[in-house]
Amino acid sequence: MTEQHGPAPHTSEPTTENAASVRAAGCALWRRAVSGGGVELAVVHRPKWSDWSLPKGKLKRGEEARDAALREVLEETGMECALGPELPGVHYTDAQHRPKQVRYWAAEATGGTFTPNREVSRLLWLPPEAAAQRLTYERDRALVSALLDALHKTGTDR
Repeated sequence: MTEQHGPAPHTSEPTTENAASVRAAGCALWRRAVSGGGVELAVVHRPKWSDWSLPKGKLKRGEEARDAALREVLEETGMECALGPELPGVHYTDAQHRPKQVRYWAAEATGGTFTPNREVSRLLWLPPEAAAQRLTYERDRALVSALLDALHKTGTDR
């Protein structure tokens, strides 16, 4: 898929954090598959950008990234979750041409119900391969691999 709206492509080079940087946090949200074993990942559709993404959002003033990740997952998906290991961070330039740094965690959904809202119109639970194919941005697809590696290391992927 190509990026039509929203943030610029991912660069793997870390950027220097400064006052002009946008700080955000989110999760690669997963649950045990209902049938067949394995896991499913949550992908969200954001109508503002007409894209499929992982749940994330900007930190509020004074907010810790871990707290923001939990808040954003709840706001966007209606899901409560338990944070697991931190995944690789993502750095890119946002739609307003500002450097953006996003910290992600693996997070297991522990309960909740999705209700469409202003930011997210749809939530799909998909097997990892289908989730990676659905995601609009390459940087999000790379996080699916990082999540699977983290789950494998902890033995949670069984």
